[in-house]
Amino acid sequence: MEFTTGGRLEVRITAADVGKRVSVRRLNDSARSPERFTDTVGELVSWEGGVLRITRRTGETVEIPEASLVAGKVVPAAPPRRRGPAATVRELQETAARGWPARETERLGDWTLRAAGGFTARANSVLGLGSPGLPLPEAVDRVAEWYGRRGLPALFQLPAGHPEAEELDAELAGRGWTVERSALMQTAALAPVADTGADTGAVRLSREPDAEWLAVYGPAGGGAGDARAVLTGGPSVWFASVPGAAIGRCVVDGRWAGFSALAVAPEHRRQGLGGLIMARLAQQALDEGASAAYLQVEAGNGGAAALYDGLGFTTHHAYHYRREPRP
Repeated sequence: MEFTTGGRLEVRITAADVGKRVSVRRLNDSARSPERFTDTVGELVSWEGGVLRITRRTGETVEIPEASLVAGKVVPAAPPRRRGPAATVRELQETAARGWPARETERLGDWTLRAAGGFTARANSVLGLGSPGLPLPEAVDRVAEWYGRRGLPALFQLPAGHPEAEELDAELAGRGWTVERSALMQTAALAPVADTGADTGAVRLSREPDAEWLAVYGPAGGGAGDARAVLTGGPSVWFASVPGAAIGRCVVDGRWAGFSALAVAPEHRRQGLGGLIMARLAQQALDEGASAAYLQVEAGNGGAAALYDGLGFTTHHAYHYRREPRP
């Protein structure tokens, strides 16, 4: 990756390049990394308060202090990738929220406040799409109070590419709320997921997770009642398992089939069981009239990414969480 002119490293980008694809090199903290530099390529989505935010092609968003930059330039746009079913960010986020429902919800204008005893960030965060009906500072204070009364940290789920969510993200960043984690919303046509050619006869389907299913799923944050309420909630929920070896969950909601909780016991990995579970759940969803698939996966989960890519999933948008400052 060439950044030099006449042998010198140069930063040839500015805040005016927001929205363009860039390549940057930053100086690492020697106490944290043996490598002197780290290179990042992606879309420059913001440059504010001395911090650049760059979204990579995987959907992961990286925050880079301006002071650590040693080089940077605008680069050609990435070649087009496969596209999944047409959908807006709002449609997918709201469908996913129905498919992983919190035990308690409350509306604040267009926002949805969700709580489930701490079981997963998705069920214990604010989906901040649209207007809260109040000035942002006041609305954020209301959110913090709401979660505080429940003994939970206040958390926002913020999709990239949604103008109102990005405005809210900037407000939270300015108040010192920290990025908790990043994830990807991925979509695919459903039929190819079902039609893998694999024999799915060994996969069991049920409407409730049994003890073996839960054992593979592993310990869950929050209480057992909270976990079960979220897992079994949704329009039409199915649990799949190869007993003692692999599990998965699917929620059918109109044209959408939402996949989640895919897990394979360590001693049974690399045997194709993840794809087998996905195929059987997809077959059931097709029978119920669904045609499109979605799932959510943490950025950087290479094993899951390889499986989903092979099934035709592509990233629709990235999202991340911001948490209120810890006392």
